Amino acid sequence: MSRWLSIPLALASLSLATPAHAQTYPSRAVTFVVTAAAGGVTDVVARALAQRLSEKWGQQIVVENKGGGAHIVGAQQVANAASDGHTVMLAEAGTFVINPNLYPKDKQPLDVERDLILITGLVRIHHSVLVAPGMPVNSVAELIALARQKPGEITYGTAGVGSGPHVNVVRFENAAKVKLNPVHYRGATPAQNDVMGGHTNMMMVSVSLALPAHREGKVKMLSIGSSHRLPQLPEFPTTAEAGNIPGYIAGTWFGLAVTAGTPRPIVDKINADVRAILAEPGFKERFLDRQFFERMDSSPEEFRDIVRAETQTWARVIREQNLVIGLH
Repeated sequence: MSRWLSIPLALASLSLATPAHAQTYPSRAVTFVVTAAAGGVTDVVARALAQRLSEKWGQQIVVENKGGGAHIVGAQQVANAASDGHTVMLAEAGTFVINPNLYPKDKQPLDVERDLILITGLVRIHHSVLVAPGMPVNSVAELIALARQKPGEITYGTAGVGSGPHVNVVRFENAAKVKLNPVHYRGATPAQNDVMGGHTNMMMVSVSLALPAHREGKVKMLSIGSSHRLPQLPEFPTTAEAGNIPGYIAGTWFGLAVTAGTPRPIVDKINADVRAILAEPGFKERFLDRQFFERMDSSPEEFRDIVRAETQTWARVIREQNLVIGLH
């Protein structure tokens, strides 16, 4: 065969090779790296998705919790993994949009768009204000009044520096003009455990984690950081109305990413299969609705745009409100 005739055939074989990635993926067990400790919303979402994806793909999905280091430890593990889609990161918004604002540009431990490929957002949640059962407050207004009487003495748990439970309290301090004292944990569950035990005074955490503990009398859930009262829980005021801090909302979201260089067909397959699961009526009824989760799935490009926009938004909020997050 002529050398010139072989070139088009070679190019054709290359074009056919790319879709083959998706046809053979996954070829072995997949690891979901969760950038927080077990038991929190990040972990709960990961395990629910892992179960359904394992059924769909016919491969085991191992959920590996890598909390700590402002969620950077787990993200770096995925960034350094093989670019074959068999290591997937499931992380809270802070990993994507807060961390880039915590460190000087020349000291960034991870560049989200350089080191990772964004796949899709997953769910949004609302954060509730909860306090230890022994705290002498029964409303957000009373909590604010106590904090003003004892500046810097009330402690609050976080899921790590830059996590939703951290930055939302920092914003709350700014809006309510109070000073609180952060205690950083590797995830929301160990933080909430210490609030229940009275070792930490308060925190902000998802309604799905706070509500069962409240109903069992292990914490006092004071409000929900949504823009309006939730129809399912009308007895709980919004944090804005309960604390007389108009416009204040508190929540976060979770998303998926893989190692940079992962072939686009694999990214598209993960995206399509995850979005199909989130759209299943049974999954919505049995999981999303019961956890008070709202879907936020999207194309990779739409998710990238969300991350870029929110990164800029947080940079502006941090600057304009003089929020000290990384060193607070």
